[in-house]
This record gives sequence, C-alpha cells and structure tokens, in this order.
Amino acid sequence: MNVLAIGCHPDDIEINCAGTLAKCVKRGDNVTVCHVCNGNMGHEVIMPDELREMRIGEAKKAGSLAGIKVVTCDIGDCLAMEGNLEQRNIIVDIIREADPDFIITHAPTDYMPDHVAVSRLVFDASFIASVPHYETNVKKASKVTPIYYMDNLGGLDFLPTEYVDITDEIELKLEMLECHESQLKWMRDHDGIDFADFVRTCAKYRGLQCNSAYAEGFKQCLVYPKILPKRLLP
Repeated sequence: MNVLAIGCHPDDIEINCAGTLAKCVKRGDNVTVCHVCNGNMGHEVIMPDELREMRIGEAKKAGSLAGIKVVTCDIGDCLAMEGNLEQRNIIVDIIREADPDFIITHAPTDYMPDHVAVSRLVFDASFIASVPHYETNVKKASKVTPIYYMDNLGGLDFLPTEYVDITDEIELKLEMLECHESQLKWMRDHDGIDFADFVRTCAKYRGLQCNSAYAEGFKQCLVYPKILPKRLLP
C-alpha cells in the first residue's frame, strides 16, 4: 500500500504517528510524510530563515531512520489557511503524486490554528484530488482516499476509535523525534521539559487502553465514500 501522512510542522508526525508509519514500512508499504509548514517560527532565538533550513533537514533525517520519504510544502508557520486555493492545490498535488491508499493527518479538534487549518486543507484536497478534470501540476486523479486523524497533543479531546500497537517501534519513534534537535534541546535546556518523555508517556497511556505496552490512537474520518470494509492501519 501507499501511505501518506500530512502534518503541519516538522516533528508533528514523529509525536503522533511515527510508530505506525514505521510499522507500515515494515509490512512493505511505501510511506511519504509531508510537512505543510516549514517550522520557521518554532524558536525564540534562532531566526526564521536559519530555522527553516534546520527543521527541513531534521525532518529528512528523521524520515531516513525509518525508510520514509519526506517532502515539504514550505509554507511559513502561522500562514496555513483553510480555504486558501494555492495551498489546497499544493496538497492536491502531494496527494496525487503519492497516490495513497489512506492518509493520516491532524484532527479538526487539535489545539493549534495551523494544525486545524491543515486538517481542513487535507480533507478538502483529498476529495478534489479525485476529480479527473480538476487541473493542477500533477496530471492524474487520485482515488477517493480514507483519512485517519492522529492523536491531539496530550490526548486532549480525542477518543481513539482505532489503535496501533507500536511496542516494537517505540524506541525508533523516539529516535526519530530526537532528530528534531532544534525543538527538543531547547525545551530541555530552557523550559525544563523532556518532550521525548512526554511522548513516551502518551504512547504508554494509549497502550494501556488497548492492552499493549505502547500504542498510537486514531479516529477514522467517517464520511461517504471514504469508508472501506477492511482495516488499513497496520
């Protein structure tokens, strides 16, 4: 299968679904990760142009650890906008190029405006990408693609309907997360927050809910005709 995960910023995917994506690679799937925003506003000291380069590089390094292709829409932080035609068309092209059997993205109840905007952009683009006569730079239509929403940060306002056991992938997930040094090192040094431990704790909590050591939780987007009578998650 082809799997496409579309997150807002570099590190959002590692936080919420990298274990599942690593498991997809293990079963033979082709996995692509797309970051809509480039993360250029994610630091108090490092200036946006420099940080943009750093975070794109960190994301590619993280993906390489699990055999995942990483691409970016390269939109600045705080600029993702629901209903923006240019941004929607970029994501249409990402979907058409990846030709996914399912998409993972942010839930519409997430805490950050950029995340919520990306959730809606992906929902809209996933349908439009399937319209044969809608013209973008990629000259082929995709299938109508099922969508799974990944967990909100800290699991707040999110009750999973599906779980993926990532017990065998948890250390790889955290190794991928640690590639985002511009974020994790700053939080440890200046905020006193061990974000990797935070992510491990959330995965352990989801694991407790489904009788495994570690898990990631998802909600399926239950709209016609995105529902198939088979399990797609690993």
